[in-house]
Formats: sequence, C-alpha cells, structure tokens
Amino acid sequence: MSLRSSPRHAARPDEPTQYSATDVPIRTDPISIAVSFRRFWPLTRGDRRWIVLICLFAVMAAIAETVTILLFAELTDKALQAGSVSAFWKPAGQWFAVAVLGAVVGYLGSSLAAWTAERFVLRLRARVFSHLQTLPPHFFQRNRRGDLVERLTGDVEAIEQLVVSGIVGVASALFSTIFFSAAALWLRWDLALATFVLVPLFFVMTRMFTARLREVSRRGRAADGAITAVVEETLVNVVLTQAYNRQRDEEERLQDKARKRLKAAVSGVRLTALYAQTVEVLETLCILTIIGLGAWEIAAGRMTLGQLLAFAAFIGYLYPPVRQLGQLGLTATAATAAAERLLEILDSRPAVTDPADSVPVPVRSRALGTVEARQVSFRYPGNSEPVLRDLSFTASPGELLVITGPSGAGKSTLASLLLRFYDPDSGSIRLDGVSVDQLPLTHLRRNITLLPQDTLVLHDTIEENIGCGRDDTTHRDVVDAARAADADEFIRALPDGYRTVISPGTARLSGGQLQRVAIARAMLRDAPVLLLDEPTTGLDTVAAQRILGPLRRLAEGRTTIVITHDLALAADADRILVLDEGRLVESGTHTQLLDRSGLYATLFTAHPPARNGVARPPATPSEVPWQ
Repeated sequence: MSLRSSPRHAARPDEPTQYSATDVPIRTDPISIAVSFRRFWPLTRGDRRWIVLICLFAVMAAIAETVTILLFAELTDKALQAGSVSAFWKPAGQWFAVAVLGAVVGYLGSSLAAWTAERFVLRLRARVFSHLQTLPPHFFQRNRRGDLVERLTGDVEAIEQLVVSGIVGVASALFSTIFFSAAALWLRWDLALATFVLVPLFFVMTRMFTARLREVSRRGRAADGAITAVVEETLVNVVLTQAYNRQRDEEERLQDKARKRLKAAVSGVRLTALYAQTVEVLETLCILTIIGLGAWEIAAGRMTLGQLLAFAAFIGYLYPPVRQLGQLGLTATAATAAAERLLEILDSRPAVTDPADSVPVPVRSRALGTVEARQVSFRYPGNSEPVLRDLSFTASPGELLVITGPSGAGKSTLASLLLRFYDPDSGSIRLDGVSVDQLPLTHLRRNITLLPQDTLVLHDTIEENIGCGRDDTTHRDVVDAARAADADEFIRALPDGYRTVISPGTARLSGGQLQRVAIARAMLRDAPVLLLDEPTTGLDTVAAQRILGPLRRLAEGRTTIVITHDLALAADADRILVLDEGRLVESGTHTQLLDRSGLYATLFTAHPPARNGVARPPATPSEVPWQ
C-alpha cells in the first residue's frame, strides 16, 4: 500500500464551520457590581485572613493620620503661636514617632496588599484557563483566540481591582472618613455638620457617571480583545498576508479596531477626568467655606488658629477618601465589563464530564483496544442536521480499519466522539465493551493515541515534544522512540540535536520530519488504540512514503483507525468503512468494494491513487507498504 499527498483535502470539510451553540451563554444585560463581586469572592479563600490584616493596617494608618493632625494643632497653638521653643519638642517628638509608625504600617500594608492581589490574579487566571481546557471545540470556533488571551490577561486584572484591591480601598477610605469626621466633630461639631452637608454631592456625582462609564468600559474591553485577536491572526497567517499582498488590508483592519479602542479610551479618560475635576471644585468650595467660617470664629474669640488649621486639615483629609469611595465605585463599575466577559467563559458548560463516582466500572490500567460504535447519531450544538446517523461498527486489536467517504460525510466527527470531545445524541461509543461516557476522561484518552491532520507541536525542544506523550520518560526512551520513528538521524543532524527548540509553524523541520516527531511521541505513549486523521495531508509522495515504515511499526498490535480521503491507504486495510451523509453505506476490503461498483468504486475511479495498492506490486523491499 503506497501513500501520496492529498492537497485537495488539506482542510477538514466534514467539520461544521460555524456554531450557534446554545450551551455557550451570550450576555445581553449588564451584571451588577454585587453579582460580579459575589461570583468571584470565593476565589479569595485562603487569603481572607490577609485581607483582614490589610484592613487592620488601613485602620492603623487612618488613626496615625488623625493623631498627626491633632499634634499639628497642638504644635501650632503651644509652640508656633506662643513662640516657645521649649513647647516645640514634646509634640514634635510625638509627631515624628507617629509618622514612623504610620510609615511602617503603610509599608507592611502595601506589600501585603500587592502580594494578596497577585495571588488572587494567579488563582483566577488558573481557574479560567483550567475551565477553558474543558470546553468543546465549537467554543473556540465561536471565540477568537486573541480575544480569549485578552480575557486571561487584562480582564483578570480588572476583576482583581474589584475584589481584592476594591475591598482594601473601601476599607482604607471608609475608616479614614470615619476617623476624620469624628475628629472634626470633636473639634467643632457645628462647623463639621455645616460642611458635611456637601458630602452627598460626591455620591450624586458618582451615580451620574456610573452608567456611562460602564458602557465605555465594555466597549474598551471588547476593543482590547479585538486588537489582540487581529494581531494574533495576522501573525499566524503571515504567509497568506504576504502572498496575497494583504498587508494594507491587515493594517486597515488593525486600525479600525484601534480607532474603536482609542474612542473608548478617550471617552473613559474624559469621564474620569470630568468627575475628578468636578469633585475638585466641590472640595475647593468646602475648604473656602471652612476658612471663611473659621475666620469669623477666630475674630469672635471662639476658636484658635491651631484649631482652625486642624479643622481645615481634617476636612481637607476627609474629602479625598470620600472622593476615593466614589472613584472606587467607578472602578468597580468598569470591572463589571471584565466580569461579564470572564463569566461568559466560566458559565460555558463542558460538552462532557467525568462519570459519577457511584458508577462501578471495572477499568484496566491499559485497555485491550476493542472499539465499537452502536447505532451512533450525533449533531453538533446549534446545528439542526445530524452529522452521523445510526452508525455501527467494531474494530478489534491488531486490525487496520480505514474510514473514508466524500467531504462532509462525518468521518472526522468519529474521532471527536471516540476521544469524547462530545457525546453521541443516541447510541454509544464503547472501548472494550464499556461505554466511553462511563470511563474517566484521563483513562479513556490515555488509551488512545491521536495523530491529527495538523501535526501538533509545542514551543519547546524536540526532546520535550516527543517526551510529552508520557509522564515517566527518560532521554533514552525519547531516543529509542525517535529511532523507531526514523527521526533520530535528522534530529542529531540539527545544531542542538534533541535540545533544538521548535514551535508551531517552524521552518526548521519539513512536514514529513514533523510528522515523524509526532509518530515518535505516539510510540512513546504506547496506547492500545491508534487514531490517524488524514496522516498524509500536506506531504509529498517521498515524504509520505518515508513515514510508512514508522507508521507500520506504530500500528503493529494496536487497533488502528485511519480517517482519510487518500484511497491509497485503503488498499491493504483489513476493512474499509465508507460513509455518506453520516451513514455507513459500504463495508469490506478494497477488492470487495471495487467489485460492488458502489460509492467506494466511484471515489476510487474519480481520484485514483498514483499506484493502486496491490495493482502493481512494489519493486523493492523498501517500498513494501507499511514496513
């Protein structure tokens, strides 16, 4: 059986290209700050004692500032106004001691707050990333990768501003407000009440800006994700961009997203600046009112200069935390836009889950490898037409089973069901007689080796790329696998040998060489079931022939299922399944199916292989199929 490349089938036509998945939530209504906080607060478990300690530091800092202002008043009245140097030392020493204490508390609080905040970011990012890896393929087809990257970076940090930094900021501002207000009331309660009348204006201003800032923040977050997505897509498809002279188109696409980001960012800055400047005017009005009333009181002999300065300082210190409370409200509002985007991920349900612990299933550490489909029907989420209809077959250990058919027949969907990326709508897929939905996912996938149409490569050394197929590997294991895959020679010829770093889309290795690296990985994995999805796609005849020997060694003694359009692979198969519109229409050997003159014969006649399997025996032992 010979192999040849099939460039016409480089794409996967039998996979749906779009989904309107009903299990992926699309939010149309904004969520509240309270809901956002409640959803992400559980992630602070383990750090809440530190948050409480940080709040205690905030209380101590507020007390230190309050005492400092009172000492300033004493210093003014007893030393400065009286012109007494001897009266200077005691309040000055106390002031310095309180300042040192406040500095120590401030340093400890800031350091602990930063540590706690970063731990929260680490935990939240890990939670989102872990959940992402459980989601079905159609989720990633509905969402651009660049936008998902932005959610894992910028949006995660925005949530931290709401949950951890938000709590600390509220505690600091709240306690400062309480202590400064109490001190002002203690000095002159009547003047304090007169100035407190203006405080509600700060919260009125905050409420006026909240709704507008929420919408601007939502647009800004979406624009950030769009920019990251455009850059990522352009870099991945740089060959297409250059070959079709699309540089200008890609630049305009990026500029369009960047203009939207610019508009949202400028609008956000304008709103924030307008809020800040309006509040600044209100603060100035309050301070001038205090000074005017204080001058009246001093003239009447009811107040000293030190008391006036202290009172003015308390009010001056009071308004910043009040303003900070309002600003924190705006920050929290902006963070809800990030919360909506993250919850779209976290609220998306995995297509499959591990079976309940109560289901008793005898599980061998290594399966025998019998694969069976029983009346399987399946349609992708959001699609009305089924992709597979009442499909049944059995593949036994040591058997080579080829699955073929026209584009859109549902061939590659079988791979998704066997690996349990999805569960059938009806019927069952079984491994050693046990329905795969009754097996732990880790056990199921440990017993199946997938060689996908697109060779999967990690950004790492060749040794790590081969060794990632199994946990307990040594360098000797990697080298043995590479030799069996006919890859050791070209790997050693590289400048850094097995330590050569490769990445997706690398130009260091040819397509056939990358495929042999993947075969070495599969050999090291040593699973009883081998699933090959279009193994010759994108390879020329020489490269395809070169991987025959490694593939034969890999398939030996395993249940091997080959999904392919290349009928040269079917000539020596033990059995061939022909699918059409999701149904099994023919089954048999290459010769039997040709004799029936059915769909298989039509496909074979329309696109005959360069050498029709057994029609012309190979001339040399090196050309013997699958050796």
